[in-house]
Amino acid sequence: MKNKIDFIIIGASILDVLAQPVPPDVFETGSVSAAHTAMHTGGDALNEAAVLAALGSSVRLVSKIGTDYAGNYIKTHCRSAGMDTSYLLEDASLETGVNLVLVDDSGERHFVTSQNGSLRKLYPEDISDAALAGGRYLCFASMFVFPAFDDAALAGLFLRAKANGLILCADMTKRKNGETLEDMKNSLSLLDYIFPNYEEACLLTGLANEDEIADAFLACGVGCVVLKAGARGCFIKTKTERYWVPAYPHALCLDTTGAGDTFTACFLDALNCGKTLRECGSYANAGASICIERMGATGGIQGREQVMERYAEIRKGSSDEKTYQRNS
Repeated sequence: MKNKIDFIIIGASILDVLAQPVPPDVFETGSVSAAHTAMHTGGDALNEAAVLAALGSSVRLVSKIGTDYAGNYIKTHCRSAGMDTSYLLEDASLETGVNLVLVDDSGERHFVTSQNGSLRKLYPEDISDAALAGGRYLCFASMFVFPAFDDAALAGLFLRAKANGLILCADMTKRKNGETLEDMKNSLSLLDYIFPNYEEACLLTGLANEDEIADAFLACGVGCVVLKAGARGCFIKTKTERYWVPAYPHALCLDTTGAGDTFTACFLDALNCGKTLRECGSYANAGASICIERMGATGGIQGREQVMERYAEIRKGSSDEKTYQRNS
């Protein structure tokens, strides 16, 4: 029997062109000087797939690119990383998405995206039954990125994945059209894990308290809510468990591009390796802290041993932190 692939990652694959630091008056002067400029692969799905591959997991990337230079660059990168690119669709009618990423002095990002590139052009019919076969976990990495994937389309995809026995996960960006949890309840009800950052979750739920946010997702049927909270770490909640997991406190932030995607990928890798939810949170925080110390979304992660070293530091520092549990 053929071994199952660890992760099937669905979503956006683009190129990022980064400059750091870029001052606020960039449009008021003829030119500005940046300490760092670089081109890296990007996009939620490609970022997560790249990190998982670097950690040693087997990964299938399901995405769409053009047949131009940027698309060929992405395809070559994915193959050299050992990903399964059988379902990385190439469409000659599309320009591959390219993002301009302006990073300020604090490491925060400001994006310029193309309306007509491949970034928004993935459709439900692009994802075949074969693409969903033979995996352990599926992560839809780009909720609210693709206009064609509304609640009904996502629910249809997730039902197909469930039929294949996949554990379902989703990451997201900020809502684009004022969506609420009620608008997304059919697809959310099928998820085993969801990974919004705090701001994304606030917008979608209309809430500000982490417990209330998590409870709102749980009430929709999500199995486990993992809120990414940046320098505060992460908040994890299920019907029976509740954890605040601290971030690595000594990271030197250069660029936050890809930090959330790296977090999600590391959490999933730890989950697949049998770690507890709290351990997964520490491991994911460790990976994200490595990511922000380098330019680009994924280049900082070299392997599990690297992440485990920082994970051990986080666990040691939080050994006396209380663990909260709540009865169902």
